Amino acid sequence: MTQSATTVDVPSLLHLAETARGCGDYKLGVAHSQQAADLAALQGADALQANALRLLAMQLIKLGEYERAARSADLAISLLEPLGDEAGVCKMLTFRAQAYSALGLHEEALTSLGTGLELAQRLGDNLLLFWTLNRIGTSHCDMTDWAQADPFLRHAHELAIGQDLGGEATFCILNNLAWHAQGYVMHLRALGEVSRAEKKLLAGVDHGRQAVDAARAAGHPFREAISSGSLGMLLGLAGDYQGAAEQIDRALELSAAHGYRTVELYALKSTADVSILRGDLPAAIARFTQVLDLATQINEPYVVLAVHQQLSAAHERIGDYRTALRHYRDYHRIERTVNTAAAERRAKLLTHRFELHNAQLAADKARLEARLAMLRSHELEAEKQALQMRATELGRDANTDPLTGLWNRRHMDDQFPHLFRRAQETGRPLCVAIGDLDRFKNVNDRFGHAAGDQVLRQLAAILRGGCRPGDLVARMGGEEFFLAFIDTEFPAARATCERLRKAVEDYEWGAIRPDLAVTVSFGLAAATGIDHHDQLLDDADISLYVAKRAGRNRVAPPMTRT
Repeated sequence: MTQSATTVDVPSLLHLAETARGCGDYKLGVAHSQQAADLAALQGADALQANALRLLAMQLIKLGEYERAARSADLAISLLEPLGDEAGVCKMLTFRAQAYSALGLHEEALTSLGTGLELAQRLGDNLLLFWTLNRIGTSHCDMTDWAQADPFLRHAHELAIGQDLGGEATFCILNNLAWHAQGYVMHLRALGEVSRAEKKLLAGVDHGRQAVDAARAAGHPFREAISSGSLGMLLGLAGDYQGAAEQIDRALELSAAHGYRTVELYALKSTADVSILRGDLPAAIARFTQVLDLATQINEPYVVLAVHQQLSAAHERIGDYRTALRHYRDYHRIERTVNTAAAERRAKLLTHRFELHNAQLAADKARLEARLAMLRSHELEAEKQALQMRATELGRDANTDPLTGLWNRRHMDDQFPHLFRRAQETGRPLCVAIGDLDRFKNVNDRFGHAAGDQVLRQLAAILRGGCRPGDLVARMGGEEFFLAFIDTEFPAARATCERLRKAVEDYEWGAIRPDLAVTVSFGLAAATGIDHHDQLLDDADISLYVAKRAGRNRVAPPMTRT
């Protein structure tokens, strides 16, 4: 029986929610978590409310309520950031990313996880690092980018085993490795890489069996359901159709008994996929039809799309071209609807995040203004200055490029003259470079602006990662970037630019879009003998022009070859 919030305090409700989660009773866990979050909000207990929202988001994901889970994660992050709870923020970023991936918002998911990875590494927390790496891997799986997912999942597995991170982490990575193996094996077989596929299949079956054993030992029905479904599909790929049926039937039994509709859906789809592997097309078509009905009923649009595509192929194989064409048309019709819905969800979720962020900024500003007024009356000048500095920090976003996270042109224009003047006064070396993506308009025209934005973000990451912390790296606008190498002689700056150019050329851009290739040109100049910072910038611009005229994908002046 669920107890009323009038008779149960927040910690007790949180305990009930965690207990329900541990037993796989996610519906009850959601009820307790929501009750705890509402009560904590009434009491103004931000830390307790954030903890309740964490439990709520985790269990909503299990029930397939992804949009509500993402909103809960957003609210938790907005509560945790002012508290300085970076570990809590990192956890919530992984849950938000999981919800985003399920909603088809893959770029947003990876952006959240990139922030989470930086936090986990800075905190030196192996458990946080595990969950972040694990989620990055599964996000790439959601994008069917199996090769990109592989190193993240393997690293997470090494952490879970080597650092003894506990039963939940161990089960999760074993099950995700088994799930990843399903897609990777089919991908490798399609490429004709039979040996690699079979090696991956053997490892996947082993991981799947370990996951099922761990779930049963823990007496956790949800874990047993999802791991049995994964193992069943792997056994089907291995040709053990009886073993596959036994595992998938167990997943269906547990899902039906506990109301795990999403798990039931994927298990049912696995029965159809195994029928395809057996060559039993009529059975596969019958099962896929059931899957289509259930996916429509519980609003899983990406499964609906996949099944229409598989039904079209199956009907074509048996010569029923009319039905194959109908499913083909349904696929493309629904795909347009799904893409529109994804755009609307993206807009709604981003609006929700902006509203939370603005509310937080307004609250911070009000608190600062009230405190400043009190300080003025008490003439506490030192504390007043500290608060004024904090107020300045709140406006820091004005100097940051929102797409790449680098400094923007405004910050560059503000800081570069100071750097130049300091170099002149101290006699220390200063070099600057302007980097420009080669033929970037072609990238946007051919692959779309979303891909272009991904390219800009990745280039920014390469530039930032390849420069020292004290160097100035900024986006000047469009595809043009500015680098200031402080206390750096010209040969060293030239070598750095060449290394960055090579890193861009060698990066696996095909992970963003097949056939995508990207290069960058750099124009380099040194401050020696120059009287004004504008002249130094002009020299770098002229060098960039030389690099472009010389064929692009180079540093000008060019490196001396030996």
